[in-house]
Amino acid sequence: MLFHVSDNETASASSASVGQLLLQLQGLDTASDQAQHRKSHLEERDHLNAVAKSVVEWERRCKELEAQIASAEQLVAAAEQQSEEIGAKRVRLQEQMKTVIAPREAEALQHEIETLDEQHSTLDEEALVKMDEQSSAEEELASLKNRERDLRAQASAATSALAEVEASIDAGLGELASSREQLIASLPSALVHRYEQVRAKLGVAAAMLTGSKCEGCHLDLSPAEVDEVRRAPADELPDCPQCGRLLVR
Repeated sequence: MLFHVSDNETASASSASVGQLLLQLQGLDTASDQAQHRKSHLEERDHLNAVAKSVVEWERRCKELEAQIASAEQLVAAAEQQSEEIGAKRVRLQEQMKTVIAPREAEALQHEIETLDEQHSTLDEEALVKMDEQSSAEEELASLKNRERDLRAQASAATSALAEVEASIDAGLGELASSREQLIASLPSALVHRYEQVRAKLGVAAAMLTGSKCEGCHLDLSPAEVDEVRRAPADELPDCPQCGRLLVR
């Protein structure tokens, strides 16, 4: 396909000058695409995500330890209360033993006292285990709390670093967009429309013909195809027969 470039808007522009402008437009768009790609793959964003993940994990672990400590405190308190109740019951049974005469009744009371002693011992062991768990959790929580300021500072610094880089890229994109608007204004509207169609399909819409190679698809044209392209009228831009991009000679 041949595309006519000398319409009423640019009647004095040659195919060569229009072609060069088109390559400049492609250069701006390529730079914009690269900037957008860089913006979406920033190391600063990856770092921020990693720090944010650390903060979330830190918060999760703190809450987990706080819940573990609260649970241990409740269990220890309950064990102490049960232990007191058992102790009071044991005292009553011992007092009762003093008044018992029948051997069988005394034996039954003694068995009950021994059962209470076993229960008391079990509660003490369970309480000690929970107290150890509580102590370990409190030590770990204290260590985590000591890291909070540094962790928050890392998150703040990572956020600022990402914002700074993104702002710089956005500023560059703004400059590219401004230059693009000015460049488009100097090109035939129909050519710009065709360029946008090809760009939407292929990404790179305009390419230089270097020797027999299209710099867009990097394929060599046949001698007949090269001859056809070079014999195209001076005021027309041919398509690459291999990829369909606009060829600038």
